[in-house]
Amino acid sequence: MLRSVHRWLGLLAGLFLTVLALSGAALSVFPAAERLSAPQAGTEQSVADLAGRIQAVFPGVEQIRRAPSGRITAYWFEEGRPGAAVIDPATGQGVASADPNQTLRWLTNLHRSLFLDDAGRLIMAAGAASMLLLSVSGILLVARRTGGWRRWLAPLRGPLAGRLHVEIARLTVIGLLLSSATALWMTASTFDLLPDDSTPHAFPAEVSGQTGVALANLPLLGDTPVTELRELTFPYPDDATDVFTLKTDSGTGYVDQGSGALLAWADLSGWERLSETIYMLHTGQGAAVLGLVLGLMALGLPGMALTGVILWAAAKRGRPRLHQNAPASRAETIVLVGTEGGTTWGFAATLHVALTAAGRSVHVAPMSAFAPRRYAKAKRVLVLAATYGDGAAPASAKGFLDRLENQSAPSEIPLAVLGFGDRNFPAFCGYAKRVAEAAEASGWVQLIPYDTVDRQSPQDFARWGEALGQAMGLKLELAHCPVRPASLALTLISRRDYGAEVQAPTAILRFALPRVPFWRRLTGRGFGRFAPGDLLGVLPEGSDVTRFYSLASGHRDGFIEIVVKKHPGGLCSGQLMGLKPGDGVRAFLRRNPDFHPDRSAAPLILVGAGTGVGPLAGFIRGNMGRRPVHMFFGLRHPDSDFLYDAEFTDWQRDGRLTRLVPAISRTQQPSYVQDALRREGPEIARLIRQGARVMVCGGRGMAAGVAAALADVLKPAGLTPAMLKMEGRYVEDVY
Repeated sequence: MLRSVHRWLGLLAGLFLTVLALSGAALSVFPAAERLSAPQAGTEQSVADLAGRIQAVFPGVEQIRRAPSGRITAYWFEEGRPGAAVIDPATGQGVASADPNQTLRWLTNLHRSLFLDDAGRLIMAAGAASMLLLSVSGILLVARRTGGWRRWLAPLRGPLAGRLHVEIARLTVIGLLLSSATALWMTASTFDLLPDDSTPHAFPAEVSGQTGVALANLPLLGDTPVTELRELTFPYPDDATDVFTLKTDSGTGYVDQGSGALLAWADLSGWERLSETIYMLHTGQGAAVLGLVLGLMALGLPGMALTGVILWAAAKRGRPRLHQNAPASRAETIVLVGTEGGTTWGFAATLHVALTAAGRSVHVAPMSAFAPRRYAKAKRVLVLAATYGDGAAPASAKGFLDRLENQSAPSEIPLAVLGFGDRNFPAFCGYAKRVAEAAEASGWVQLIPYDTVDRQSPQDFARWGEALGQAMGLKLELAHCPVRPASLALTLISRRDYGAEVQAPTAILRFALPRVPFWRRLTGRGFGRFAPGDLLGVLPEGSDVTRFYSLASGHRDGFIEIVVKKHPGGLCSGQLMGLKPGDGVRAFLRRNPDFHPDRSAAPLILVGAGTGVGPLAGFIRGNMGRRPVHMFFGLRHPDSDFLYDAEFTDWQRDGRLTRLVPAISRTQQPSYVQDALRREGPEIARLIRQGARVMVCGGRGMAAGVAAALADVLKPAGLTPAMLKMEGRYVEDVY
């Protein structure tokens, strides 16, 4: 519910709030500019001295005002004509025109009312209310995504647009919250909707009836520094009943123009001080630096609007259009989908079609929309959950486990969990398994046993559908046809072969970068932008199952490079290893943002074996900032499968690689990367204490050995690989 409110409110009000934010950011510059340009009074100068200097230059002066920026303006009448000027307090001379800045006036009218007077003010108030609600919901959503308030600044995972959206929010949301709340206060004050407990300033009833006192003989003016002045109004000429009116930061006083005596004084009320503070916080008048900071924060709103639209569009693209998708409150079957790349939605659509054709009412929604109280007529809940990374929740399942585990009472609705994953990865269906275990622990009735689908297998899905149909008392045939992703033809331009002597044929395959339309380069879609560590999806002939290979190059390198090892009976690896320069293969790109080096200057510890060296070599190739990089590389024999041997030498020479530590397994004294890490234990621990990030790529067995070795190395320092993972300083890409 919270996510839906935030998303739709942002989409509906995004353009309008962008205008509000940009105009507010522009207005924030003026108080600072005025503060820098206006002549400032000294801390020792009194109001009496200032007024005397101005009166000597402008005998007909009627009023002196001091703005929160310190700018002093005098107003006078001379020969029946009004005049005004910005004053230099040191001389009393006019130094600039007091005419209002037309750009400032235009921006102010746009920001306050869209040039629509009171109706526009109400519209802008609605915009401020929207921003307030978006800020509050945004704060709660950021806390939910990062894992709680204590992890507010924790590293983020996921697509670039999503990470940017949250990063901008973390930096700006407090400012947007403050600006929107103060805007609503000021609108309410404009329309007299706030209580007014200020005391009316009582004008003195008795005056001396005399005139002509010298300004220097007015004690109140002499004792008041200019830095506290707001406004001094002179008595009307030839009116012995009028008085001097002095307004300062602390209150308002009335002074007899004949005797100089203080006739009355009224302090500012607490309500008036609160209103002035809110005005200062919103406009920056009197707090120029704060105004600039809030203005900069306001500039984050257009960025969040843009990334929000991108996220919404990506979600719409990934989710199929479901006809006859029943409301959650009236559906007999609730299907909840957890997916990162969107493929699980296709299976959910197949299930929805089959159940609907069988006369069942079905509601399909993301797992993040899980709300048992809405399932008034539900007879079953089916959870189709993929796994993200190392057993984490996919994008559309955020918050599901928390809501499941925090239920006050177990549900009587039976539930079934189907996991989607790839058995080649160590955390196969890890998240789905956690969901099944949590549901059982929370008291949910099991409809059918937990099951899995390996590599989008239609056969696995059909088998699960038969079991589901039996539990529902109907014949259910789930004939799912995976949608082949859009792909491009890549042409092989070169290959380097290794490993034949050690019975492990391996090749570095380099493909030409396909022609990418300008709009894809601009938006970074497809092959328009990619980095080492991203995944190349290859579609082998005769199969609907995609194989993924980690990229060893980025788009700036001008080519696409992968490292492939031939597996016995491997369909895709066999086809790739059979390619010759000029041959082609169809492939597509998938982002893998969790396996990219961060942008800090902290050392990198790269650990890889065999083909796992591919993305690590790409990281080193792209290390143009000469960040310290320590590479631990496991191979069988240096004369056979020392991948990137020449490049490593060149990269060490030009500073992109600090140190290379090979671990060779086919020698008289076999050594593996975990052995090398233990030998280098003190240096590894020192680097990690300095903030180093560890990146591991290769087989599952190697990764487990590396984790165990690092656990031993870090134990004396009170650290563990698990602790580094929580900090985002230990990442794996294993297969």
